[in-house]
Amino acid sequence: MKKVYLFIVLFGLIIMACSKEETTSSNDGIFIRLKNTSVYNYKNIIVEAGMTANVYEDLEPNQISEYQEFDSAFAYAFVELEIEGNTFTIQPIDFIGETMLEDGFYTYEISANESTEQYGRLGLLFIED
Repeated sequence: MKKVYLFIVLFGLIIMACSKEETTSSNDGIFIRLKNTSVYNYKNIIVEAGMTANVYEDLEPNQISEYQEFDSAFAYAFVELEIEGNTFTIQPIDFIGETMLEDGFYTYEISANESTEQYGRLGLLFIED
């Protein structure tokens, strides 16, 4: 009986260790997804959120992308995308004084107004998931 009890305890410890390792490794890194909060379709989306630039799939209105991993990122980013064949951009001036994001999951909600100006149409709202 003692052997069975010892086996059950050891098996439980192994399962707990594996579960903890999977949880820790899955949260290591900066993961960012996009949400299109406009009435427009977004195409050819590029996001540079630190030292990494990622390409996202096209997004329809109110659609949310899959998470993508970044080596480093800030609460705001360079974003370039197309709406109805025209290119629009969010261009940060600099990141001086900004703090890098810690490992975790985040969403950039990207809005679009009626402007036709390349740098004046898009907005970005940072969400910590």
